[in-house]
Amino acid sequence: MCSNLTAEIERISNQAHQVNMIEYTLKARGGWEKNVEVFKSVSKREHYDLIIGDETYEIGIAFSKNPWLKSAPYVWIGDFIGLDAMGRTIKEKLVAYFLNRLWAQGFKAKKRVSDLELFVGELEDIPDKPFGFLLPNRREYGRLMTHCIGYILPFRPANYTNKELIRKKLGLGDEPLVICSVGGTSVGRGLLELCGQAYPRVKERISNLRMILVAGPRIAPETLKYPYGVEVKGYVPALYEYLAMSDLAIVQGGGTITLELTALRKPFLYFPLEGHYEQEVLISERLKRHRAGVKLVYRQTKPRELSEHILANLGREVDYAAIPMDGAQKAAELITGLL
Repeated sequence: MCSNLTAEIERISNQAHQVNMIEYTLKARGGWEKNVEVFKSVSKREHYDLIIGDETYEIGIAFSKNPWLKSAPYVWIGDFIGLDAMGRTIKEKLVAYFLNRLWAQGFKAKKRVSDLELFVGELEDIPDKPFGFLLPNRREYGRLMTHCIGYILPFRPANYTNKELIRKKLGLGDEPLVICSVGGTSVGRGLLELCGQAYPRVKERISNLRMILVAGPRIAPETLKYPYGVEVKGYVPALYEYLAMSDLAIVQGGGTITLELTALRKPFLYFPLEGHYEQEVLISERLKRHRAGVKLVYRQTKPRELSEHILANLGREVDYAAIPMDGAQKAAELITGLL
């Protein structure tokens, strides 16, 4: 059985809306070893013509140490290259440097572990900076070692232009709708409750306001504290349908949901997890480049401030940059060449 690394993130998140990704990486090593053992067992038992890994760093490391494990062409898919320590401790900085050095080894040796590397995003999403002292440039690595395929969506935004029809399908009326979601972990519990605390203040100004908190798969809806009038849902499989019908979304700074909101051209407020390098830096820079979303800091935002942001952005017209959304087609074309 593969290790549950989502639970590991929740265990190290001992402060509200905060995750130390370097600490997570250190704690996840045991889980990575279990995953490699599962991979060895399955690949020995079955015959595969192709191996595709979504951010499977542990498998790549295992291949580099034991090339005989690789029994078929290997495709690596990811949406960030390199990482930085967000804390100031020497330990975090050394761990980040060591991991970046491993990342850059193949580039310096002009030797790939994978047969194909796909970067989900644009070249500009990769920082134009070195992996570390005396290490190569990250964007140059992306340009020479990967294929930047653009973004991947599970839906076509053009299919969600008939607002009346889709709202009826979802059981929604024509009232102003705010959707609040925190993704697949329980780390964002506090953000959902903050949204609920802001609701009465906004309701005073917009009497027919509707707010839905989406708890996701790892927060039991009945454990949340929220005022009368706020609705709560558990896991919603096609959340993008609700996002498409919203007049405002309030979310964590996750790469997928902020991309979906950008593609749907919806106004949104986002709160990156503090200490989470990808959310605080990479995704925030991407959103800034796309002119999408309003970035807020959880620790600095009280219910009164959040209610003001909701009122200022509810139903606001947006001017987001156009983004390439044909990543799945490009990936399929490149992967097919290995079969």
